[in-house]
Amino acid sequence: MEEQHKYRVVAWWTSGRTGTAKSDSAPNSIHFTAPPEFGGLEGRWTPEDLLLGAVASCFTTTFRVIAEYAKFEYSDLEVEAEGIVRKSDSGYSFSEILLRPTLMISSEQDQGRALGLLRKAKALCMVSRALATAPKLEVRVQVSKLLPVG
Repeated sequence: MEEQHKYRVVAWWTSGRTGTAKSDSAPNSIHFTAPPEFGGLEGRWTPEDLLLGAVASCFTTTFRVIAEYAKFEYSDLEVEAEGIVRKSDSGYSFSEILLRPTLMISSEQDQGRALGLLRKAKALCMVSRALATAPKLEVRVQVSKLLPVG
């Protein structure tokens, strides 16, 4: 694998309170606005949502790679990301980012290993490592019986 990768997103303001962002790697653009509490519109993605989405999706994909490499089986992973924005002397910024992954596994015996892999995913997620506010982790591992498909 190459040692350097480049990613590019272009964002532009399209009208009054909305903008559009486009990535070279995806065909669809994302319409965004500021949060309503900062004069934006309801019902659109905000930069804050996109940041939390980047952290949650990075954690999810990082865990998938780690679990695959470790030959660890799970039936589902859902990751909730919550951010707290506070005002300081220098302006508004995220003061906390909390990840709540819920991992579904089939055996209680795998819980310890699951926790270790989830912590490893947090440590290796490159989006989280790029942030000044390091995400915190609240893990939930649930046991469920795998149902046969078909």
